[in-house]
Amino acid sequence: MWQQTLITLRARPRGFHLVTDELLAGLPELKACRVGLLHLWLQHTSASLTVNENADPAVRRDFERFFNALVPQGMAGYEHNDEGADDLPAHFKASLLGCQLTLPISAGRLALGTWQGVYLGEHRDHGGARKVLATLQGDKA
Repeated sequence: MWQQTLITLRARPRGFHLVTDELLAGLPELKACRVGLLHLWLQHTSASLTVNENADPAVRRDFERFFNALVPQGMAGYEHNDEGADDLPAHFKASLLGCQLTLPISAGRLALGTWQGVYLGEHRDHGGARKVLATLQGDKA
Protein backbone atom coordinates (compact mmCIF):
# COMPACT_ATOMS: atom_id res chain seq x y z
CA MET A 1 0.00 0.00 0.00
CA TRP A 2 1.34 3.38 -1.02
CA GLN A 3 -0.53 6.65 -0.73
CA GLN A 4 0.45 10.28 -0.97
CA THR A 5 -1.67 13.15 0.30
CA LEU A 6 -1.06 16.88 0.48
CA ILE A 7 -2.37 18.22 3.78
CA THR A 8 -2.79 21.95 4.32
CA LEU A 9 -2.39 22.95 7.96
CA ARG A 10 -4.31 26.04 9.01
CA ALA A 11 -2.35 29.23 9.61
CA ARG A 12 -0.99 29.63 13.12
CA PRO A 13 0.84 32.36 15.01
CA ARG A 14 4.54 32.15 15.62
CA GLY A 15 5.42 29.37 18.07
CA PHE A 16 5.22 25.59 18.42
CA HIS A 17 1.86 23.94 17.80
CA LEU A 18 0.60 20.41 18.31
CA VAL A 19 -0.70 19.28 14.87
CA THR A 20 -1.04 15.50 15.33
CA ASP A 21 -4.85 15.50 15.16
CA GLU A 22 -4.93 17.81 12.13
CA LEU A 23 -2.52 15.54 10.27
CA LEU A 24 -4.49 12.41 11.18
CA ALA A 25 -7.74 14.05 10.03
CA GLY A 26 -6.15 14.38 6.59
CA LEU A 27 -5.14 10.71 6.52
CA PRO A 28 -8.20 8.51 7.09
CA GLU A 29 -6.46 5.73 5.10
CA LEU A 30 -3.95 5.31 7.91
CA LYS A 31 -6.57 3.32 9.85
CA ALA A 32 -6.38 0.59 7.18
CA CYS A 33 -2.62 0.16 7.59
CA ARG A 34 -1.59 -2.83 9.72
CA VAL A 35 2.10 -1.95 9.81
CA GLY A 36 4.01 0.75 7.98
CA LEU A 37 5.63 4.15 7.90
CA LEU A 38 4.31 7.65 7.49
CA HIS A 39 6.73 10.15 6.02
CA LEU A 40 5.84 13.82 6.51
CA TRP A 41 7.55 16.46 4.38
CA LEU A 42 6.88 20.13 5.21
CA GLN A 43 7.07 22.12 1.98
CA HIS A 44 8.40 25.32 3.55
CA THR A 45 11.77 26.79 4.52
CA SER A 46 10.62 28.90 7.47
CA ALA A 47 8.76 26.31 9.56
CA SER A 48 9.66 22.89 10.99
CA LEU A 49 8.35 19.54 12.20
CA THR A 50 9.42 17.72 15.32
CA VAL A 51 8.06 15.20 17.85
CA ASN A 52 7.87 16.03 21.53
CA GLU A 53 5.63 16.40 24.63
CA ASN A 54 1.92 16.40 23.78
CA ALA A 55 0.38 17.07 27.20
CA ASP A 56 1.84 20.19 28.80
CA PRO A 57 1.62 23.35 26.61
CA ALA A 58 4.41 24.89 28.70
CA VAL A 59 6.85 22.67 26.78
CA ARG A 60 5.85 24.33 23.50
CA ARG A 61 6.20 27.79 25.03
CA ASP A 62 9.64 26.83 26.38
CA PHE A 63 10.63 25.58 22.91
CA GLU A 64 9.75 28.99 21.49
CA ARG A 65 11.77 30.82 24.17
CA PHE A 66 14.77 28.49 23.70
CA PHE A 67 14.90 28.81 19.92
CA ASN A 68 14.41 32.59 20.07
CA ALA A 69 17.41 32.80 22.40
CA LEU A 70 19.43 30.41 20.22
CA VAL A 71 18.60 32.28 17.00
CA PRO A 72 17.83 35.88 17.96
CA GLN A 73 15.95 38.14 15.61
CA GLY A 74 17.49 41.47 14.63
CA MET A 75 21.15 40.50 14.89
CA ALA A 76 23.42 42.74 12.85
CA GLY A 77 25.02 41.13 9.84
CA TYR A 78 22.13 39.12 8.42
CA GLU A 79 22.12 39.73 4.69
CA HIS A 80 18.86 37.93 3.85
CA ASN A 81 16.03 40.05 5.22
CA ASP A 82 13.86 40.60 2.14
CA GLU A 83 10.70 39.55 3.99
CA GLY A 84 11.44 41.17 7.33
CA ALA A 85 13.52 40.70 10.47
CA ASP A 86 12.02 37.26 11.17
CA ASP A 87 12.96 35.90 7.73
CA LEU A 88 16.51 34.54 8.14
CA PRO A 89 16.06 33.47 11.78
CA ALA A 90 13.06 31.41 10.59
CA HIS A 91 15.26 29.67 8.01
CA PHE A 92 17.91 28.92 10.65
CA LYS A 93 15.34 27.42 13.04
CA ALA A 94 13.80 25.34 10.25
CA SER A 95 17.22 23.93 9.36
CA LEU A 96 18.06 23.15 12.98
CA LEU A 97 14.79 21.26 13.58
CA GLY A 98 14.18 19.91 10.07
CA CYS A 99 11.26 19.72 7.70
CA GLN A 100 10.56 15.99 7.73
CA LEU A 101 9.56 13.14 10.02
CA THR A 102 9.20 9.40 9.52
CA LEU A 103 6.77 7.85 11.98
CA PRO A 104 5.93 4.15 12.55
CA ILE A 105 2.39 2.85 12.09
CA SER A 106 1.05 -0.08 14.05
CA ALA A 107 -2.51 -1.46 13.93
CA GLY A 108 -3.87 1.55 12.05
CA ARG A 109 -2.40 4.15 14.42
CA LEU A 110 0.74 6.19 14.73
CA ALA A 111 2.99 4.29 17.12
CA LEU A 112 3.87 7.38 19.15
CA GLY A 113 4.79 7.16 22.81
CA THR A 114 2.27 8.04 25.50
CA TRP A 115 3.36 11.67 25.74
CA GLN A 116 4.44 12.27 22.13
CA GLY A 117 2.86 14.46 19.49
CA VAL A 118 3.86 16.13 16.23
CA TYR A 119 4.73 19.82 16.47
CA LEU A 120 4.68 22.40 13.74
CA GLY A 121 7.29 25.02 14.52
CA GLU A 122 5.98 28.24 12.99
CA HIS A 123 9.00 30.50 12.86
CA ARG A 124 7.49 33.50 11.03
CA ASP A 125 5.36 36.21 12.56
CA HIS A 126 2.79 35.65 9.77
CA GLY A 127 3.66 32.33 8.10
CA GLY A 128 0.22 31.47 6.75
CA ALA A 129 -1.13 28.02 5.97
CA ARG A 130 1.52 25.30 5.73
CA LYS A 131 1.56 22.30 3.37
CA VAL A 132 2.70 18.83 4.43
CA LEU A 133 3.18 16.07 1.87
CA ALA A 134 2.29 12.83 3.66
CA THR A 135 3.49 9.55 2.13
CA LEU A 136 2.00 6.41 3.64
CA GLN A 137 3.68 3.06 3.02
CA GLY A 138 2.61 -0.21 4.59
CA ASP A 139 0.59 -3.39 4.64
CA LYS A 140 -3.18 -3.23 4.75
CA ALA A 141 -4.96 -4.76 7.69
